[in-house]
Amino acid sequence: METVAPFETETQSDSPQTATVAGQQLRDAMGSFLTGVTIVTARSEDGTPYGLTVNSFNSVSLDPPLVLWSLDLKNNRTDLFRSAKGFTVNIMPASSESLIRKFAAADADRFNDTIWYWGVSKQPVLDEALTSLECRLWAEYPGGDHAIFVGEVIDIRHGQGSPAAYFKGRLSAFPE
Repeated sequence: METVAPFETETQSDSPQTATVAGQQLRDAMGSFLTGVTIVTARSEDGTPYGLTVNSFNSVSLDPPLVLWSLDLKNNRTDLFRSAKGFTVNIMPASSESLIRKFAAADADRFNDTIWYWGVSKQPVLDEALTSLECRLWAEYPGGDHAIFVGEVIDIRHGQGSPAAYFKGRLSAFPE
Protein backbone atom coordinates (compact mmCIF):
# COMPACT_ATOMS: atom_id res chain seq x y z
CA MET A 1 0.00 0.00 0.00
CA GLU A 2 1.33 3.41 -0.96
CA THR A 3 1.75 5.99 1.77
CA VAL A 4 0.75 9.51 0.82
CA ALA A 5 2.36 12.49 2.54
CA PRO A 6 -0.03 14.99 4.11
CA PHE A 7 -0.84 18.11 2.13
CA GLU A 8 1.61 20.86 2.98
CA THR A 9 1.32 24.60 2.56
CA GLU A 10 3.85 27.37 2.81
CA THR A 11 2.46 28.34 6.23
CA GLN A 12 3.22 24.98 7.81
CA SER A 13 6.29 24.78 9.98
CA ASP A 14 8.06 22.16 12.02
CA SER A 15 6.69 23.59 15.26
CA PRO A 16 3.25 22.41 16.41
CA GLN A 17 0.48 24.99 16.25
CA THR A 18 -1.90 25.49 19.13
CA ALA A 19 -5.58 26.16 18.80
CA THR A 20 -6.51 29.81 19.24
CA VAL A 21 -10.25 29.31 18.86
CA ALA A 22 -12.35 28.96 22.00
CA GLY A 23 -14.97 26.23 22.19
CA GLN A 24 -17.84 28.73 22.26
CA GLN A 25 -16.46 30.43 19.14
CA LEU A 26 -16.49 27.10 17.31
CA ARG A 27 -20.00 26.34 18.57
CA ASP A 28 -21.23 29.72 17.32
CA ALA A 29 -19.53 29.23 13.94
CA MET A 30 -20.93 25.72 13.53
CA GLY A 31 -24.39 27.13 14.24
CA SER A 32 -24.19 28.53 10.70
CA PHE A 33 -23.97 24.99 9.34
CA LEU A 34 -27.40 23.49 8.79
CA THR A 35 -27.56 20.05 10.42
CA GLY A 36 -30.19 17.37 10.52
CA VAL A 37 -31.80 16.29 13.76
CA THR A 38 -31.58 12.70 14.97
CA ILE A 39 -32.46 10.80 18.09
CA VAL A 40 -29.92 8.04 18.72
CA THR A 41 -31.31 5.13 20.73
CA ALA A 42 -29.79 2.04 22.32
CA ARG A 43 -30.68 -0.77 24.70
CA SER A 44 -28.89 -0.83 28.05
CA GLU A 45 -27.47 -4.06 29.48
CA ASP A 46 -30.58 -4.44 31.67
CA GLY A 47 -32.85 -4.08 28.61
CA THR A 48 -33.98 -0.51 29.27
CA PRO A 49 -34.25 1.72 26.18
CA TYR A 50 -32.33 4.99 26.18
CA GLY A 51 -31.99 7.77 23.64
CA LEU A 52 -30.89 11.34 23.17
CA THR A 53 -31.19 14.08 20.57
CA VAL A 54 -28.06 14.33 18.42
CA ASN A 55 -27.11 16.53 15.48
CA SER A 56 -23.50 15.33 15.10
CA PHE A 57 -24.38 12.66 12.54
CA ASN A 58 -22.85 11.84 9.15
CA SER A 59 -22.49 9.09 6.60
CA VAL A 60 -19.00 7.57 6.31
CA SER A 61 -18.96 4.77 3.74
CA LEU A 62 -21.25 2.99 1.28
CA ASP A 63 -19.25 -0.25 1.22
CA PRO A 64 -19.50 -1.25 3.98
CA PRO A 65 -22.46 0.98 4.88
CA LEU A 66 -21.15 3.09 7.79
CA VAL A 67 -22.44 6.14 9.65
CA LEU A 68 -21.06 8.07 12.62
CA TRP A 69 -22.23 10.27 15.44
CA SER A 70 -20.49 11.75 18.46
CA LEU A 71 -21.30 12.01 22.15
CA ASP A 72 -19.89 14.41 24.73
CA LEU A 73 -17.73 12.45 27.19
CA LYS A 74 -19.45 14.34 30.03
CA ASN A 75 -22.64 12.46 29.18
CA ASN A 76 -23.18 9.86 31.89
CA ARG A 77 -24.54 7.36 29.34
CA THR A 78 -21.39 7.05 27.20
CA ASP A 79 -20.71 3.58 28.60
CA LEU A 80 -24.28 2.53 27.78
CA PHE A 81 -23.60 3.15 24.08
CA ARG A 82 -20.28 1.31 24.32
CA SER A 83 -21.81 -1.77 25.93
CA ALA A 84 -24.96 -1.81 23.75
CA LYS A 85 -22.89 -3.03 20.77
CA GLY A 86 -25.24 -1.11 18.50
CA PHE A 87 -27.63 1.79 18.19
CA THR A 88 -30.37 3.22 16.00
CA VAL A 89 -30.07 6.63 14.38
CA ASN A 90 -33.61 7.97 14.03
CA ILE A 91 -33.66 10.86 11.54
CA MET A 92 -36.47 13.06 12.73
CA PRO A 93 -39.19 14.88 10.80
CA ALA A 94 -40.10 18.50 11.47
CA SER A 95 -43.46 17.36 12.86
CA SER A 96 -41.71 15.76 15.86
CA GLU A 97 -40.50 18.91 17.63
CA SER A 98 -41.94 17.85 21.00
CA LEU A 99 -40.24 14.43 20.79
CA ILE A 100 -36.93 16.05 19.75
CA ARG A 101 -37.11 18.38 22.77
CA LYS A 102 -38.15 15.52 25.07
CA PHE A 103 -35.07 13.47 24.13
CA ALA A 104 -32.87 16.58 24.57
CA ALA A 105 -34.14 17.33 28.08
CA ALA A 106 -32.11 16.35 31.11
CA ASP A 107 -33.54 13.63 33.33
CA ALA A 108 -36.62 13.13 31.16
CA ASP A 109 -38.45 9.80 31.00
CA ARG A 110 -37.88 9.83 27.28
CA PHE A 111 -39.67 6.62 26.30
CA ASN A 112 -42.77 7.31 28.40
CA ASP A 113 -45.67 8.05 25.99
CA THR A 114 -43.33 7.52 23.02
CA ILE A 115 -44.28 5.06 20.27
CA TRP A 116 -41.33 2.77 19.54
CA TYR A 117 -40.43 -0.89 19.00
CA TRP A 118 -37.43 -3.22 19.18
CA GLY A 119 -35.84 -3.38 15.75
CA VAL A 120 -34.07 -6.28 14.05
CA SER A 121 -30.88 -5.19 15.84
CA LYS A 122 -32.66 -5.42 19.22
CA GLN A 123 -32.20 -1.65 19.56
CA PRO A 124 -35.12 0.79 20.01
CA VAL A 125 -36.61 2.31 16.84
CA LEU A 126 -38.83 5.40 17.05
CA ASP A 127 -42.07 5.06 15.11
CA GLU A 128 -42.13 8.82 14.33
CA ALA A 129 -38.73 8.81 12.59
CA LEU A 130 -38.44 9.99 9.01
CA THR A 131 -35.79 7.29 8.53
CA SER A 132 -34.26 4.84 11.02
CA LEU A 133 -30.82 3.31 10.55
CA GLU A 134 -30.19 0.33 12.80
CA CYS A 135 -26.49 -0.16 13.34
CA ARG A 136 -24.00 -2.61 14.80
CA LEU A 137 -21.14 -0.84 16.58
CA TRP A 138 -18.22 -0.85 14.10
CA ALA A 139 -15.69 1.28 15.98
CA GLU A 140 -15.24 4.02 18.55
CA TYR A 141 -12.66 6.76 18.17
CA PRO A 142 -11.48 9.53 20.49
CA GLY A 143 -12.55 12.97 19.33
CA GLY A 144 -11.28 15.49 21.88
CA ASP A 145 -14.05 15.92 24.44
CA HIS A 146 -16.33 13.54 22.48
CA ALA A 147 -16.48 9.84 21.66
CA ILE A 148 -17.08 9.15 17.96
CA PHE A 149 -19.24 6.08 17.38
CA VAL A 150 -19.17 4.45 13.94
CA GLY A 151 -21.91 1.99 13.12
CA GLU A 152 -22.44 -0.49 10.33
CA VAL A 153 -25.98 -0.07 9.04
CA ILE A 154 -27.82 -3.40 9.13
CA ASP A 155 -31.41 -2.26 8.55
CA ILE A 156 -33.18 0.85 7.24
CA ARG A 157 -36.80 1.90 7.66
CA HIS A 158 -38.31 4.91 5.84
CA GLY A 159 -41.24 7.04 6.94
CA GLN A 160 -42.87 10.16 5.53
CA GLY A 161 -42.53 13.86 6.22
CA SER A 162 -40.30 16.89 6.00
CA PRO A 163 -36.94 16.87 7.78
CA ALA A 164 -36.15 18.73 10.99
CA ALA A 165 -32.92 20.73 11.11
CA TYR A 166 -30.90 22.92 13.45
CA PHE A 167 -29.64 26.30 12.27
CA LYS A 168 -28.10 28.96 14.54
CA GLY A 169 -29.36 27.14 17.63
CA ARG A 170 -32.95 26.95 16.45
CA LEU A 171 -35.01 24.00 15.38
CA SER A 172 -36.29 24.53 11.82
CA ALA A 173 -38.42 22.67 9.30
CA PHE A 174 -38.00 22.32 5.55
CA PRO A 175 -40.60 21.20 3.01
CA GLU A 176 -40.20 17.94 1.14
